[in-house]
Amino acid sequence: LDASIASSTWITTSQITTTAFFPTHRCELASPSHARYIMSAESQDAAAVTLNQEINDLRAKVASLKKELKLQATALISSESTRTVLQVDQQKRSALAPPSESNPARDQVLSRSKAQDAHDQQCLYRTCATITTFKIQDPDPNAVDRGHVLGIRIEIMSDARFRRPYYVMLNRPYKESRCLRVHRHTVPPCIPLAALAARHLPAPKSANNGGQKTQDLSRFVRTLRREIVRFHNRTAVISDLQKAAGLRGSGNADEDSQQAVASITAADIEAKQISIEWADGRAGRLVMSEDGQIQKLVVLGSAGRDREVTRDLLGDSRRVEDVAQRLAST
Repeated sequence: LDASIASSTWITTSQITTTAFFPTHRCELASPSHARYIMSAESQDAAAVTLNQEINDLRAKVASLKKELKLQATALISSESTRTVLQVDQQKRSALAPPSESNPARDQVLSRSKAQDAHDQQCLYRTCATITTFKIQDPDPNAVDRGHVLGIRIEIMSDARFRRPYYVMLNRPYKESRCLRVHRHTVPPCIPLAALAARHLPAPKSANNGGQKTQDLSRFVRTLRREIVRFHNRTAVISDLQKAAGLRGSGNADEDSQQAVASITAADIEAKQISIEWADGRAGRLVMSEDGQIQKLVVLGSAGRDREVTRDLLGDSRRVEDVAQRLAST
């Protein structure tokens, strides 16, 4: 019995030893068909990526061609020769006693021409008359000054297009005084509207307190629009920095490079400070004035302040636009 137990134990140990030292006996090699399946799947993935890239490129090209077609059609309709031909044709049609047959293509061109004339007139008005006033009637029966409100519309153009106008509504809440006060507005919170109103539209003082300052509505509106334009210019500069670094509307960004800029954003609500982050962990802060002048630029790395990168990025630049050009050239 002991011999049989020992014999069976020895056989079991031998099997374990053989399995431990020769694991290849237990492995299964991949079949050629399985390898071909893996290679086929990889090739299909690569083909799908290439096809998606081609589709995206074609879509971008189609959008660009549509934009170019619209621009050329607008230029053709707005030309003086086209307008002259349309006027002569309209005069000939009106001179005929019986009405002429309708021409859909001609009617469409006339409609497009009238719409373009109205658009040109509107653009000319918004460009020349950047500040306009209008009267508003407050429907509230308990409104001050019988609901009379003075509205001010401020036009802003940025990035070669008109932005949504800003509105400021003024009323006269003071008894026995025609002084104005800001009633409602759509000005961004980063604009110091309250400080400008206190400076140029001061509240009337009582008769006992002398030194009453007169209100200057024209100066208030001009100063307010200048502040709004400066704010839009600062945000446009940040957008230019992003484009120069390849973060927006450009495919020049090198995502694999540790020297590439990873993020450029406004660090405060007034867009006077710009935060710059690199892919290798460095961070910078650029401070500019209200007019876009560079006041300070600091770049911090893992070892502290990186003066070399600061000198390379700043150079002899005085404005943020110069930094954008240096980013685009690097």
